[in-house]
Parts: sequence; structure tokens; C-alpha cells
Amino acid sequence: MKHRAQILAYSGTFIALIAAGSWISIPLPPVPLTLQTLFVLLAGIVMHRYAVIPVGLYVLLGAANLPIFHNGTAGLGVLLGPTGGFLLGFVPAALIAGLAYEQQSAKCRAAGLIAATGAIYLFGVVWLSYSASLSLLQAALLGVAPFIIGDAVKVLAAYTIGKRVA
Repeated sequence: MKHRAQILAYSGTFIALIAAGSWISIPLPPVPLTLQTLFVLLAGIVMHRYAVIPVGLYVLLGAANLPIFHNGTAGLGVLLGPTGGFLLGFVPAALIAGLAYEQQSAKCRAAGLIAATGAIYLFGVVWLSYSASLSLLQAALLGVAPFIIGDAVKVLAAYTIGKRVA
């Protein structure tokens, strides 16, 4: 029973953190740079495979018109817009990071955080390409290239924090 209560408490906490991270935003078109991904990675570090629960709920709550996506946006329109793939990519990213943190290997954990970020990019680029009628290369140049440095810093921050909490 304690395990379920812990999952519930962590889920509420990470939904709130991801939502708060969505307000910390640098508006770069077409996809803003936010701290959401940092909290998605941290959810995986802390909750392991169960991180898909708060991250999936976060996406569902935003789709249900709770203004918790970047800069208070909400609704299916956001998921169907150019940023939708990145948001949907949070769910597999949480699972990848979580499974990596079920391992004891530091290399596996680091690789998991990088792969999780890659999953967000993959979902985001494919959807950006489709929704904005761009080639995959154009979508990658718009939706990934400007964010690589910031996301590398977030991966490093998550890994460093993970050493303390995992």
C-alpha cells in the first residue's frame, strides 16, 4: 500500500513541476524552450518506469483544456499544432529515463537520459514535419538544432540531480 501512496504523491508533484516548468519559457519559433523536459527526466529518475503515470496524466490534463502546456496553453489544438509531437514524446521519454534508472550502471543511466531526450526529438520532429508540411531535415533544423545546447544542459542537470536522489 505504501508503494501506491508514494506513486500518487510523486505523480501529483511531477505533474505540478512539469506544469510549472512550462511557464519558464524562452519563446523561440516554432517550439519554445522550457524546463518541462528537465522535470520529465527527473520524473524518470525518481519514479523509474512509473514516471509514465504523471507524464501521461500531464499530457491528458493539458489535452482536456487545463492550461498547463507552455505559457498556459491547453487543448487538443496544442497537441495537433507544431509542438504536439514534442509533448507526446514526453511519455516515451519518461519511460526510457525510468527504465535506465532501474539499472545501477552510470553509463546506462546517462545513455537513458540522452535516449529519452532523443525520443522527445523524434516524436517532435516527425510531427512538426507532418503538421507544418516540412521535410524531416527542415523540421530537425527548426525543432532540434536550436535546442541541443539547452537540452544538453538539462540532461547534465538531471544526471547531476539524479546522483543525489536516485
